[in-house]
Amino acid sequence: MLFDPKRLLLIAGPCSLENETVCRAVAESLTKLAKKHRELNIVFKGSFDKANRTSLGGRGTGIKEGLRLLTLIKKDYGFPVLTDIHERQQAAEVGKVCDVLQIPAFMCRQTDLLLAAAKTGRVVNVKKGQFLSPAEMQFVVSKLKQGKAAEIWQTERGTTFGYQNLVVDMRSFALMKALGCPAIFDATHSVQLPGAAGGKSGGQREFVPPLAKAALAAGADGLFLETHPDPAKAISDAASQIPLAELPALIATCVAVWKAVRN
Repeated sequence: MLFDPKRLLLIAGPCSLENETVCRAVAESLTKLAKKHRELNIVFKGSFDKANRTSLGGRGTGIKEGLRLLTLIKKDYGFPVLTDIHERQQAAEVGKVCDVLQIPAFMCRQTDLLLAAAKTGRVVNVKKGQFLSPAEMQFVVSKLKQGKAAEIWQTERGTTFGYQNLVVDMRSFALMKALGCPAIFDATHSVQLPGAAGGKSGGQREFVPPLAKAALAAGADGLFLETHPDPAKAISDAASQIPLAELPALIATCVAVWKAVRN
């Protein structure tokens, strides 16, 4: 199993893979974190297509270049890698490279997509839809189990709360873990303000640290954090990604909370 209950799972990387320079900068920072915090179980993430964006522009590298970059990260830095799939036809190709196939929140109920991901034999990480209660994840997990998924992860990324806002219910982690699969907290997407920035998502990254710590205190098994060397220049989720220079301090605090809860 890729998930290790004795270590803190950290899924981290840029929102969009963008280019080799961005990917290497993030991977180098994660390498330093891995050396400093032996309790971390790090998975590098990055999307080759932001197919669920508010507007049409800035979708990403495309699948061919995206998989090349993810292969490079695996080879040069040794991290397992994760990316999203949006169509069932992408599952087999992505599964040849990626250790974890991620199902986007908006697509978490798409049966054929879930079954195609399960069929690859890779880990499947499902983002809980903003429109689902945590209890409803039982049906998503059931589909993946029936599809004989090798390993299933669930990720909380906030629930729709009125227009252009999300709220995180800390009960979600206990409810989702009761399904027998790890529950992860997506700290950066949970602070988004969907569609609130003139045709793109806004965000309040100042709330990432308190929410991340609260989720770990509530029993989350891991964190999902998007980070970028210069978020203002990122092609997607500029308002919610953590500046790479701030990541070490945030992780140190989160590891301390995780240890305190475990003790």
